[in-house]
Amino acid sequence: QVQLVESGGGLVQPGGSLRLSCAASGSIFSINAMAWYRQAPGQQRESVARISINSINTHYADSVKGRFTISRDNAKKTVYLQMNSLEPEDTAVYYCNTADGRWDWGQGTQVTVSS
Repeated sequence: QVQLVESGGGLVQPGGSLRLSCAASGSIFSINAMAWYRQAPGQQRESVARISINSINTHYADSVKGRFTISRDNAKKTVYLQMNSLEPEDTAVYYCNTADGRWDWGQGTQVTVSS
C-alpha cells in the first residue's frame, strides 16, 4: 500500500511562488509516471502536470504551462511542483498520484493565492 504525503502549500500573493513536495512510501514509486492534480472548491479534480518515470517527458495543462515545473527524485521517492507567477485561479488543494490516479489519494496541500 503506497502512501502519499503532500506538503509545501500556503497563502501567497498573486505573482508569488511555492514549491510543493509529495513523498511516497513503497518501492514502486520509481516505476510509475507521476502527476500533480488540483481540486478547487466546487470543481472536479484535474491533472496539472505529469512526469515520466525517467523525468525525460513532462506534460502540463494549458492553464499552468510556462509557470509550473514538475520534477522528481526517485531516490527520495519524491515528486515536486515548482509554481511561479501564481494567480488567484491557482487556488486549490493540490495532490500527487500516479499519472492514472490509481493509488489512494493523500490529504493534499492547500494553496491559496490572494492579496
